[in-house]
Amino acid sequence: MANTKALAEAAIDSSERSLNAKVSAANAWSDFLALIKIGIVNSNLITTFTGLWLALHFTDKGFFNNLDLVFLTLAGSSLIIAGSCSINNYIDRDIDHLMERTKERPTVTGRVNPSKVVAMGIILIGLGTLCLLLTTPTAALIGLIGVFSYVFLYTMWSKRKYVSNTIVGSVSGAVPPLIGWAAIDGSLDPIAWALFLIMFVWQPPHFYALAMRRVEEYRAAGIPMLPVVKGYSTTKKHIIVWVAALLPLPLLLTSLGIPFLILATVLNIGWFILGIYGYKLKDDIKWAKLMFIYSLQYLTIMFVAMVIVTLI
Repeated sequence: MANTKALAEAAIDSSERSLNAKVSAANAWSDFLALIKIGIVNSNLITTFTGLWLALHFTDKGFFNNLDLVFLTLAGSSLIIAGSCSINNYIDRDIDHLMERTKERPTVTGRVNPSKVVAMGIILIGLGTLCLLLTTPTAALIGLIGVFSYVFLYTMWSKRKYVSNTIVGSVSGAVPPLIGWAAIDGSLDPIAWALFLIMFVWQPPHFYALAMRRVEEYRAAGIPMLPVVKGYSTTKKHIIVWVAALLPLPLLLTSLGIPFLILATVLNIGWFILGIYGYKLKDDIKWAKLMFIYSLQYLTIMFVAMVIVTLI
């Protein structure tokens, strides 16, 4: 009887240890995904892939004949973005606890060692750069420019000092499609620069809308976002101006055909009309939420459509 009880207790203890190990592994994985900002990594994969796909299309290179380049490009861009985000988490750990959406980051709660976060970021950037070097030197160079602009020009320099930080940060957010194109064609066709320009202009209205919704958090953290410094009225005007700047950009992509031009124009006009509608809404936060959601759908539809129209 005693042996049976001992065996049962041992089995329960073993089961608990196994469960704890699984929980620990799950928490570690969750922390890793938070550190690399997996949402940003995934969204940038869409634009990287679009740049790569269009380069393959316009240079008459087969997709399946270049799967090695596809893998290296997507892996490389993902790794350098993940590494840059990790270092961003390390740098911002002194202010992230002041913001609701960032206060649970592993670098804030103390679940991870800050020095290990930096080391991981450097390693990821190094591996990503190596992957991109195996495509073209141009792709690797653009990747490093993106890292420099995000980590140094945005996170370490402009973010805490200047209201123009969003515009500075837009450079790094616009390089993924350039990386994708450069991995196939290092000469960077004007189409590649058109993708960069669309991404660059898209970001201010997207992030200004987010900043309006999180204005008190940014104010508490001492981040001089536009609505914190200039207020809602000025921010709304800036958003509309940036959306208006998107209106003529589809004309840079006439090679994608009339159907795409029509779709892109409709998306642009729809966003602009929604922006004007904001002046009739008394609830600025509700308007900002609508603009933010539209911006997300806009980006996805626009870049997915660029791929689809080349298949028709």
